Amino acid sequence: MDKIRELASKRAAVIFTKSSCCMCHSIKALFYEIGASPAVHELDKDSRGIEMAVALRSLGCNPCVPAIFIGGQFVGSAKDVISLHVDGSLKEMLINAKAIWL
Repeated sequence: MDKIRELASKRAAVIFTKSSCCMCHSIKALFYEIGASPAVHELDKDSRGIEMAVALRSLGCNPCVPAIFIGGQFVGSAKDVISLHVDGSLKEMLINAKAIWL
């Protein structure tokens, strides 16, 4: 859990993914389209990936990826981020976290 919190606090937007996950790819693409450049951590390419996946599940992210943090706070998984995008609050959250500038 400490590794997750450490990585999540280093950048304004952080996404934990797996390289083979299509929803992870979609969420990354959404962030890039909005203008954010999130830190992306691919669990299947990290030596502590299994440990981090267990920690993400303990936060309530099931499946464990994609797991999105904005401003160091856990936002949720793909469905949560898509809901935030649809209601317009995702961009506002990214602006407030200084992940994008206008």
